[in-house]
Amino acid sequence: MIVRLLSGALSGVDAFPVEVEVDYARQGLPGFSLVGLPETEVREARDRVFAALRASGFKLAPARVTVNLAPAGQRKSGAGYDLPLALGLLAAAGLVPAERAERLVFTGELSLSGGLRPVRGVLPLALLTRELHAQGRADGLVVPPANAAEAGVVAGLPVIAPPSLAACAAFLAGEDAPELPRRAEPAAPAAAPVPDFAEVKGQEAAKRALEIAAAGGHNILLVGPPGSGKTMLARRLPGILPPLSFEEALDVTRILSVAGKLAPDSGLVTGRPFRAPHHTVSDVALVGGGRTPRPGEVSLAHRGVLFLDELPEFPRAALEALRQPLEDGGVTVSRAAGSVTYPARFILVAAMNPCPCGHYGDSVHACTCRPEEVARYRRKLSGPLLDRIDLHVDAPQVSYAEFRPGSASVPERWSSAAMRGRVLAARATQAARASAEGDAPAAPALNATLSGRALECHCALDAAGHALMEAAMDRLGLSARACTRILRVARTIADLEGAPAIGEAHLAEAVGLRILDRQGGRAGH
Repeated sequence: MIVRLLSGALSGVDAFPVEVEVDYARQGLPGFSLVGLPETEVREARDRVFAALRASGFKLAPARVTVNLAPAGQRKSGAGYDLPLALGLLAAAGLVPAERAERLVFTGELSLSGGLRPVRGVLPLALLTRELHAQGRADGLVVPPANAAEAGVVAGLPVIAPPSLAACAAFLAGEDAPELPRRAEPAAPAAAPVPDFAEVKGQEAAKRALEIAAAGGHNILLVGPPGSGKTMLARRLPGILPPLSFEEALDVTRILSVAGKLAPDSGLVTGRPFRAPHHTVSDVALVGGGRTPRPGEVSLAHRGVLFLDELPEFPRAALEALRQPLEDGGVTVSRAAGSVTYPARFILVAAMNPCPCGHYGDSVHACTCRPEEVARYRRKLSGPLLDRIDLHVDAPQVSYAEFRPGSASVPERWSSAAMRGRVLAARATQAARASAEGDAPAAPALNATLSGRALECHCALDAAGHALMEAAMDRLGLSARACTRILRVARTIADLEGAPAIGEAHLAEAVGLRILDRQGGRAGH
């Protein structure tokens, strides 16, 4: 007897349907064969499944079992096929009704005692099941209890979460569905509190730059000596970003699910990601990949902030691999068996010292680095990479008078609440502008992504502006990409001030926010 059950496999952050075909033949020599390009975790399912069946009290007669995972031309990985494989064997042996089993989508790892353990990628599978449900091809999704809240994020999808293989078989045999360990509306986990900019004394120029970065979605590089507060500033950036929309939260949750980093019993993730990998990270860990591709740090930071401290200390290969996600907002990982694309639209906040010892240009501490050492240090950052970072900002050492106990408090305008208010207003202006043009972007319309006709229309300059840009390009040796990013930043500055057009002051501030170009950092001088 042949039974066909539905499951799913991941391709990037999406899922596609997989048919688990089980042929249970009592003729011929007993044996077990699993085909359909299974990876190691899938091939090992045989031992887990038969141990779980025995522990659950099921006895199967000796038979020749052939299992096919269709489509056979795409690789299957993960332990989520344990449950459909076990139920397929039971249905093929006549121990549970095949008709009911064939109308559901199954995923779940089996313990040797028959319990169900959580698996990664349940949210993409739930979205796929909703499509199949709408097409009349599936009646619902069966997942482990720890994945129920995650699957429950998808509205209008029947979700069953049995605690064990035996409970699932009993449900297929006609018993009521197990009670779900979740509310009708999954509870959103409380976002971790984000520290306030009001706690950082001094550094008002850097705060202004971070406000511009948040308003327009621009990447930013903070350059300053050790202990000047670069990390403190970076960690406060998520606190002035707008809250995630439902679609953005769905994107963030789906990536965490695919990466296996979503906590058990988690529903929709509502806080913007903040990722801060160590500078020893490999290029694969940073941008994604591997033998079985997984999302990297740039994708885990999607819709949030990626903080790279000590930027020149990162491996050159990892830094150059950042070019594609910074330019395109996504990462394509290609392998012989095919390619997958992971979203990676984030705000990059990088920090670096001005030289190896950290005191180049410091009026208090003498720099001990030789000129060739400073040049070699800055050459670790290539021109094409710096071109993709819109803002290069100085974060100088703060004097004792500024942060000593009892000193004047930070002005209200530099609190996170006040900065967030200005950021939200500027982003509303950008959204209204895109809406007036008839655009309906899936992602927020941000100045950092302006290009083509929209760039020419919204970043138009008057004669004085053109003269200033020409002078800056000639004097600083700016590339065309750097000039484009200056225009985008100037548009954001104008939006923060509520100005309909870019003025000469907006453009001058945008040029001034690229200190490495002014200092010859691209050439390594």
